[in-house]
Amino acid sequence: MKPIVQISLDLTNIDEALETAAMALRAGVDWLEAGTPLILAEGLHGVRKLREAFPSTPIVADLKTMDGGYLEAEMMAKAGADYVVVMARAHEETIKCVVQAGRDFGAKVMGDNLGCPDMVAGAKMLEDLGCDFVIHHIGYDERRGIAAQGRRMPSPMDQLKEVVDAVRIPVQAVGGLTLEQAIACPKYGAPLVVLGAPLTIDADAFKTADGNLEASLRMICEAVHAYGDVKMKK
Repeated sequence: MKPIVQISLDLTNIDEALETAAMALRAGVDWLEAGTPLILAEGLHGVRKLREAFPSTPIVADLKTMDGGYLEAEMMAKAGADYVVVMARAHEETIKCVVQAGRDFGAKVMGDNLGCPDMVAGAKMLEDLGCDFVIHHIGYDERRGIAAQGRRMPSPMDQLKEVVDAVRIPVQAVGGLTLEQAIACPKYGAPLVVLGAPLTIDADAFKTADGNLEASLRMICEAVHAYGDVKMKK
């Protein structure tokens, strides 16, 4: 599988999201994500606007579904989402409902293992229940809370290889990655690389002299795409 660069539009204004999305696509980004903040702020309207503006670009709706799975997935698929997100900590029946809705309405399902006591087992369960992708995810509050206690902040990289080895479906690592770590994900067998937006560009990595974000994104996309095929289990 060729590596895919996805930009997470973690914004609360659709006009800003559309502007950022256009810039990201010019730079070589492959997929757009309607991040959870954008979905909370703009809902189905935001996804529809992204679909209208970018009719041929894959769109991920980061719903983080916990209940009412069939309806949520159906609504987002009809609004133009190609991918919807369900949480591993949801009830098994909810995950099954999202998977069924995805099949019924032509959307793929990404299962998110955030908060699972056993992240590897959570990923495997998501695959077993029919998800098409695994999001291996260390949450924002978890990272900040642990760091505030003076302990080492956890990272998706800690168990990424174990998660990749446990499943046959593509894996995406999310949560506090540096740009260098995100770019390295394909080397771990995780072909879906996520970049957050608004982006914080490290001054020592992938930052152009004039601070041009589009040029920096283009450099990142070129680095990821240059990896070549990521071998997937059969």
